[in-house]
Amino acid sequence: MTSIEKRVRSGKTRWYARYRTPDGNQKTATFDRRVDAERYLIGIESAKLSGSYIDPARSQVTTGHWAKRWLASQGHLQPSTRARYEGIVSKHIEPRWGTTPLAKIQHADLADWISKINLAPASVRYIHRVMSLILELAVRDGRLQRNPAAGVRLPKAQQAEKQFLTKEQVFALADAAGDYRSLVLTLAYCGLRWGELAALKVCRLDLMRRRLTVAESATEVRGHLVWGTPKNHQLRSVPVPRFLADMLADQVAGKSPHHLVFTTPTGAVLRNLNFRRDVFDSAAINAGLEGLTPHELRHTAASLAVSVGANVKAVQRILGHKSAAMTLDVYSGLFDGDLDAVGDRLDATVSDVYPSCTEATVVHFPNRPE
Repeated sequence: MTSIEKRVRSGKTRWYARYRTPDGNQKTATFDRRVDAERYLIGIESAKLSGSYIDPARSQVTTGHWAKRWLASQGHLQPSTRARYEGIVSKHIEPRWGTTPLAKIQHADLADWISKINLAPASVRYIHRVMSLILELAVRDGRLQRNPAAGVRLPKAQQAEKQFLTKEQVFALADAAGDYRSLVLTLAYCGLRWGELAALKVCRLDLMRRRLTVAESATEVRGHLVWGTPKNHQLRSVPVPRFLADMLADQVAGKSPHHLVFTTPTGAVLRNLNFRRDVFDSAAINAGLEGLTPHELRHTAASLAVSVGANVKAVQRILGHKSAAMTLDVYSGLFDGDLDAVGDRLDATVSDVYPSCTEATVVHFPNRPE
């Protein structure tokens, strides 16, 4: 049952729209005009019939409060990802939306906010992603009918050109790294992320089988090392070339199984920024590769694997990507040679049946000027 009641107090007219929620509770909303009260009730009844009714009180929670609840539910994230989400909430979402009730967030306002963020396109897209995830949880929790962040036009993020080293460049860089020669070669031939390399223990090496197991990661978050599982929380086995297995055998000689494979000269855990400052950047300059980063050796690992015939599934397993589709998204250009190989193999299947198919042929079309 719905009803509209008119009340006049201190000379001001107010209209009270009353209705019952699907679970039988009575609710009241107040309006300055009768027509607004009528439209509101029509919307409420329509939502109840379609099953999309949302209790208005549930959407009055502030976005800042809801963002904190969303962050608290992200225990599955890697520490570095969670820290980045927290930074986005505190620096970008809280200042603009912190006191705004969820119900008051409109698509047009979000679009305007996103368009005025003066950061690189990739950063803007990431901020929008976090906001969208926060609002999506509100939809699933029955606080919003739809996600107002859906469909917001985003700036196109220009993908940075990847640098793939040749094997000659890899060894030149490794030689320039001195005592960390085997570390550079491990990054370039095994494709480990930095945190995975820093956390690699002797017990994870099976040099007889020429395998290493990626099982842990040491990530630096706000100046502190956080130990956890690899990205996607999946262990993986990575092939080790024979030449590198021999080097790693020398690297870990005399170490206990629980010791780290690679450390600082004092035995501490390697940190990316310190290693770049103390070793990697100067080695890259000496090898003629100024500006190179350790992460780009991961790209090189993919390139070297493809060059010796690895398919997309094998590259996915080596790099620890969540899916082969992700590997193709990142490294699709590396597999262009597969298309040529397919064409050549198709030629070979018909050459004994129709030899002229393998010869260059000029096709003439009637009524078309040559």
